[in-house]
Amino acid sequence: MPQKLILLSGASAVGKTAVLRWMLTSIQSPCVCKIDCYAHGADSQNPYGDTPYVLGVSGDICPDHFLVSNLPELFSWCDDHGNALVIETAGLCHRCSPATKMMCAGCVVDCTTSAQAPQSLGPMLLHADFIVVTKIDMVSQAEREILLWKLAQLNPTAKLFPVDTLAGYGMEPLNRYIASQSLPQSIQEDTLRHTMPMGVCSYCVGEQRVGSAYQQGVVGKIQFPEVRHV
Repeated sequence: MPQKLILLSGASAVGKTAVLRWMLTSIQSPCVCKIDCYAHGADSQNPYGDTPYVLGVSGDICPDHFLVSNLPELFSWCDDHGNALVIETAGLCHRCSPATKMMCAGCVVDCTTSAQAPQSLGPMLLHADFIVVTKIDMVSQAEREILLWKLAQLNPTAKLFPVDTLAGYGMEPLNRYIASQSLPQSIQEDTLRHTMPMGVCSYCVGEQRVGSAYQQGVVGKIQFPEVRHV
């Protein structure tokens, strides 16, 4: 098993990869796995320099389901390449999070977003051990403080780290925190922090036709309020 297991999640383009590059400087013998839905041209090259790296492409499968299904294989891969496993993933619907109770889970939030936006991130933020707030150089101190206050309301137990990944400002406290984290001796009984959505409807297995006649499995329907005619 890896001696350290870090999960970094967040919405698209918030700066997860930039944060991870700085984090790796504080981790001894790390290896990185990035989970994505599609393989982009830039992914053919290792974005983390000489650090052992593997790209997991989920394709038509939910990336969070895909990651959890591959955790045992990732542990075995890490045994051959390093002492610490760092995983970068992005939840698409924000309904679930692939974080387990034993790993150290972080969520990256863009400081330029609305103060109301983080509450839509769901379990990946609400169940995070630490929250990294990026792009702090692009907003005023007052705007930054409002967002940090909102994040502290949503997740009172998480450690907050405002950072500027261009200059590295704020990364030292985060790196000290990451360096202090370690895994229990055994994670055989590890469990998810939050349940996954049910993915067993017709469209999950490739159905493209629209209509009730083609819908099978677990199907959710909107409950419309009854219209009273006077």
